[in-house]
Amino acid sequence: MAEYLAYDYPVLGAFWTVMWIFLWIWWLVLLFRIIVDIFRDRRMNGWAKAGWLIFVMVIPFLGVLVYVIARGRQMGEREIDHARAQQEAMNAYIRDVAGGPAEDVDRLAKLSELKNKGDITEAEFQRAKDKILH
Repeated sequence: MAEYLAYDYPVLGAFWTVMWIFLWIWWLVLLFRIIVDIFRDRRMNGWAKAGWLIFVMVIPFLGVLVYVIARGRQMGEREIDHARAQQEAMNAYIRDVAGGPAEDVDRLAKLSELKNKGDITEAEFQRAKDKILH
């Protein structure tokens, strides 16, 4: 029975092991992002989605490569649109929870931005805020 000690594993071997683990995780993240993108695309019909899924699952490396080449730009645009929609939903939720008229909330947000940029002083901010709230 052979004993393996920590110093029997060369540093280069450890480096390559870590590199392969990193590449494997990176591959899984890319694969799942593509699968999510296939389902997120509203312009594609069900048959096209099924075709892309089969292509990506049966021949994963070629399927992912072809998908990124053919639809990579739209994939980024869909990601940006999704993030923008989430931000708008969050802003609408905050306005709804904050209560009061939405225009007052918008005015307060703009005032806060002006104060943070340094365009108005704290005193000017307080006066404008009091005027909006009362």
